[in-house]
Amino acid sequence: MRIQKAGIVLKKESAKARQIGDEFIAWFAKKSIETVIDSITPDLDILIILGGDGTLLHVASEASACQVPVVGVNLGNLGFLTEVAEDERFDALEYVMSGNVVIEERIMLQTRLRSEQECGEWRYALNDVVISKGTIDRLVRLCTWVDDEYLTTYKADGLIFSTPTGSTAYNLSAGGPIVHPGLASLMVTPICPFMLESRPVLLPVNVHLRTCLARISDVEAGNDVKVIVDGQPAWDMKDTDQYLEVVASEKPLRLICSPQKGYFDILRRKLNWGGKAVAL
Repeated sequence: MRIQKAGIVLKKESAKARQIGDEFIAWFAKKSIETVIDSITPDLDILIILGGDGTLLHVASEASACQVPVVGVNLGNLGFLTEVAEDERFDALEYVMSGNVVIEERIMLQTRLRSEQECGEWRYALNDVVISKGTIDRLVRLCTWVDDEYLTTYKADGLIFSTPTGSTAYNLSAGGPIVHPGLASLMVTPICPFMLESRPVLLPVNVHLRTCLARISDVEAGNDVKVIVDGQPAWDMKDTDQYLEVVASEKPLRLICSPQKGYFDILRRKLNWGGKAVAL
């Protein structure tokens, strides 16, 4: 992998990220490689994230739009996405530059809120798009379609539309499955559903998902229902003539995998799974 220009994204207000960023600038300078800080442009050959998964999620939309390969150095806690440990950072980059690298194409979601009168701009998510009931003390009813086929009306605290990458995030907490990132699929997972029979659904990646608030009465028609995109509040759903669209984006996130760790190794460590490997 030939690198002539590298981008570095720093975790906000982190002295450690700034220190390591300066070390990377000096390290790349010795190799005659140009570096830029907190700027994502199509001419970058690699983008290095210094922080945690939240830092990577914050820039995933721009990185996927520019199709810049991303590698994450974990300065946070979990590190499902920022796989490279702090003390492995230079060895990992040497390995990447040697050409022995795997770049995974991680599915991104694009979503917008629209009605007959108005169509919002697309927003993008690497993990999930969540409809949450907010602070109201009742369940919401969400009529949901897959393409032109009616799926069901969920009566729940909310609904999660997730990528395989996001399957280990809110989806997992809500009882959804862990899905390998190599599987081209999307998930629909209800949050605390009223009926136990209401289960997560695994769908092909090329479906068009839509959901809207069901009008049961004037009192129950949309009040403090939020749409959250990768943890960031995006819109309020207030009217039953609004519906949320969710589809897979044409441009995935190009994620450089750690050469030292496999996917299941990361799962075992991050989810505290027990047991030792047995030779086959």
